[in-house]
Amino acid sequence: MDDGQEKKHVRSHPRGLKLPLSFDSRDAWPQCTSLRTILDQGHCGSCWAFGAVESLSDRFCIHFNESVILSENDLLSCCGFECGMGCGGGMPLSAWWYLVRNGVVTTECLPYFDSKGCQHPGCEPLYPTPECVQQCTDNSDWNSAKYFAANAYNLGSDPYDIMAEVYTNGPVEVAFNVYEDFAHYKSGVYHYVYGDFLGGHAVKLIGWGTTDEGVDYWILANSWNQQWGQDGYFWIERGVNECGIESNAVAGMPAGRIQLADQ
Repeated sequence: MDDGQEKKHVRSHPRGLKLPLSFDSRDAWPQCTSLRTILDQGHCGSCWAFGAVESLSDRFCIHFNESVILSENDLLSCCGFECGMGCGGGMPLSAWWYLVRNGVVTTECLPYFDSKGCQHPGCEPLYPTPECVQQCTDNSDWNSAKYFAANAYNLGSDPYDIMAEVYTNGPVEVAFNVYEDFAHYKSGVYHYVYGDFLGGHAVKLIGWGTTDEGVDYWILANSWNQQWGQDGYFWIERGVNECGIESNAVAGMPAGRIQLADQ
């Protein structure tokens, strides 16, 4: 399936759902420890892979009560040009379609290759994309360690659709434009003020809220370790498509394990 076909899969939500003024997936599903885990993509532009497998891991817990941490390394190294350029960047929706067709193993089977991480932003040098080696490091069975997405879809750019999706199904992956001032974010609601464009970035959106001053915001988990931002999380202005964040939301549902026998 080419990108043109994939982009036709757009999911919207009926307007009858009454959404709360604030919502945080970490509070809604406290049993899911993956929702409270901040990871580190290290010396690699693998944000697109982190956003996808983190969201899918969360959804396995939310919908099947299955605590699993899926392997960013599997998606990063094995998706190839279908997803983009590996450590040079990738395409979130293509990553989700890879999860549908091929699935990924767990981190116990295949841990992330850059275990040391780095001081964000601007981790140098950029490491090469790891080789696709379909063998578990813990000697478990590769195929048995696989988890799949049941589908993949874009979300409409209307904030309501994104909110309804997160409220109903769990975190989603979003992509946005990064500028110099975002790299140095510490707290509060981010909106672009100054600096050059640095590139695109993908993260996990987990909720929303409104400040005492009336500023609406999204709650997101970054993959730049806990030393960055608000212990690894950040807020960005909601409802104004800040840095394009409401134009690039993607997600998918987890596939029941019974389905894996037919893969």
